[in-house]
Amino acid sequence: MLVLIKGAGDLATGTALRLHRCHFQVVMTDLDHPTAVRRTVAFSQAMYDGTTTVEGVTARRCETAEEARAALAAGCVPVLPDPGAAILRALPFDVLVDAILAKRNTGTALTDAPTVLALGPGFTAGTDCHGVVETMRGHDLGRLILEGSAIPNTGVPGDVGGYTLERLIRAPGDGPFQPLVSIGDRVEKGCPVARVGDELALAGLTGIVRGMLPAGLPVKKGMKSGDIDPRCQPRHCFTVSDKARAIAGGVLEGVLHFSTPERSPLWND
Repeated sequence: MLVLIKGAGDLATGTALRLHRCHFQVVMTDLDHPTAVRRTVAFSQAMYDGTTTVEGVTARRCETAEEARAALAAGCVPVLPDPGAAILRALPFDVLVDAILAKRNTGTALTDAPTVLALGPGFTAGTDCHGVVETMRGHDLGRLILEGSAIPNTGVPGDVGGYTLERLIRAPGDGPFQPLVSIGDRVEKGCPVARVGDELALAGLTGIVRGMLPAGLPVKKGMKSGDIDPRCQPRHCFTVSDKARAIAGGVLEGVLHFSTPERSPLWND
């Protein structure tokens, strides 16, 4: 079964890992210069480095459907710079997962694949996708929604270690982003962690830097540019999060729920 995941950030990557380990073939698309902050656990980093490995699975940047097929044959996850998902017209996908997390539908349609799933708010099951997976932390995180929509975006990040907004590092101005610390570093509240021109971004709490945009990426003032984890566990920076694993479980449930003997080659193995 061939699955296309739109988006290759940390939550999309958690989904890709779960499906890959369950022997689905997974292709991903993203921007040519992605803005994922949790780059050590995001297959989107392949856009910059050519390849990247998360929890033992390697993603490879590909430019064409032929290159994607070769990457799949090599056991890799192909990631294409294809935000419009034109690859849909080139390969016979059984499942589409919209994991862009734009908080709105940017172009996914119910007719894009035999099974269409979407993460988070902005989608309605039965209207623009077959199922929605809840992304809000809490009791329903990872739930497969077959009717209706996910919880609307609140604009406030989930509570981690008792902190919400304080966890975020935001760009202090417009221009090229310059990190002053690295993912995995411990920082103290109030210390400089990034720069844009002469403007500094300061740590809002003491903890471990879990995410940071790459150096030189153009940013706008206030843009999410990094993340600090107050739990101070360095391994959290390099492994898929509990949130991503819960969402991945919801996607896997959706893929199996909507599979039928007629539509899925899994039933004929």
